[in-house]
Amino acid sequence: MPMLGLGTWQNDDADQCAETVETALEMGYRHVDTAQAYGNEAAVGDGIAAAGVAREDVFLATKVWNSNLAHDDVLETAERSLDDLGVDAVDLLYVHWPAGEYDPEGTLSAFDELYEQGTIRNVGVSNFEPHHVEEAMEILDAPLFANQVECHPFLPQDELRAHAEEHGYELVAYSPLARGEVFESDVLTDIADDHGVSAAQVSLAWLREKGVTAIPKATGEDHVADNLASTALSLSDEEVARIDDIDRTDRRIDPDFGPDAWD
Repeated sequence: MPMLGLGTWQNDDADQCAETVETALEMGYRHVDTAQAYGNEAAVGDGIAAAGVAREDVFLATKVWNSNLAHDDVLETAERSLDDLGVDAVDLLYVHWPAGEYDPEGTLSAFDELYEQGTIRNVGVSNFEPHHVEEAMEILDAPLFANQVECHPFLPQDELRAHAEEHGYELVAYSPLARGEVFESDVLTDIADDHGVSAAQVSLAWLREKGVTAIPKATGEDHVADNLASTALSLSDEEVARIDDIDRTDRRIDPDFGPDAWD
């Protein structure tokens, strides 16, 4: 799984979404993230098909929404997602939240079936706390590949990062730019100025230093390119420590059905 991907949340204009995906892939991205709830799987599929990049070179991930997490609904809607995306399999399928119709035994047994069929190449979860992850790992026959959570310099997820390292799964960061708040941080903008780059690049480079995969959303070509340029940015230990010392906690995504531990 490439450590930088293209996020597509709220990119719900079909033409724009397809164009963004095509542009990103032709620019060098090889990881695209979507979800049933985003309503853009067909557009993402159109963008992948239009790009001059072989399907096997693209790491494609999607997620099963909360209302579709009963066993049979997982199987049915996963097939629908594949049809919309225009692919035979996805590289990673996530449980979107431990909420709604999520039942660990029923939901995850369906994910195991899809994994055994080769319909999904990896099993993931999203917005899971450590105890959710451990329960899932006990139930699944398939290896747990990733947990996708909000993560950025204002929500560094120290506990989850340590848990991922201990238990051997990947941590994937959504909203890695804190929905634009990184541009308001003096620490991030000062470091960015020192390197002649954007605060977005600094945040993404910091995540990479922490071993976290990032999937920033971008639509305009300039932003897509700027995020990709973060892969060439190296931060010093001192700069990483300055970011680590930011005294601010800011969770940007906190729905009513989020885990109780977030309250």
